[in-house]
Amino acid sequence: MRICSNFFAGRCGTSRNMLRDRALVPLSQQHHNSLALCVLTERSLLADASPENVARLSTRAVDRFDLEIANHFVVEEEVVFPAIEEALGEYPGLAELIGEHRQLEKMVDQLRAAPDADALKQFSDLLRRHIRREENELFEDIQQRLPRKTLDALGAKIDTMAVRIPL
Repeated sequence: MRICSNFFAGRCGTSRNMLRDRALVPLSQQHHNSLALCVLTERSLLADASPENVARLSTRAVDRFDLEIANHFVVEEEVVFPAIEEALGEYPGLAELIGEHRQLEKMVDQLRAAPDADALKQFSDLLRRHIRREENELFEDIQQRLPRKTLDALGAKIDTMAVRIPL
């Protein structure tokens, strides 16, 4: 078993051979939906940066956040992160991920109050980077290091709590 105490070091897995453990699949599906939102937002902004389109895209980002991403943060912060620290001890990087959750929440509040193309791009960029880190580093590491029994219990909780919204 490969041990990686600092998943931000980038040595904890490669996306080339990534297979997601069944316990984490609902969260990875939510990540997929959020990445699709980022791609669609960025492409649409490139094609049309009019105030009307920015308002429409901002509304879509806020709605997706309210419907699914906020739930994702709750599942991670109330179930996944505590389970990681219970099984492995203090885990480097979790505080930073939680900090990014707070940043994304503030960005959504700004988009809700005043749609803005630059704010939308910043939201999309941070969300994309955040997801990539969780998928390529955190999830890769914990699915190798957490015992099967812990992953199964974690998966059952995730499955119960995770909201699933089709694109």
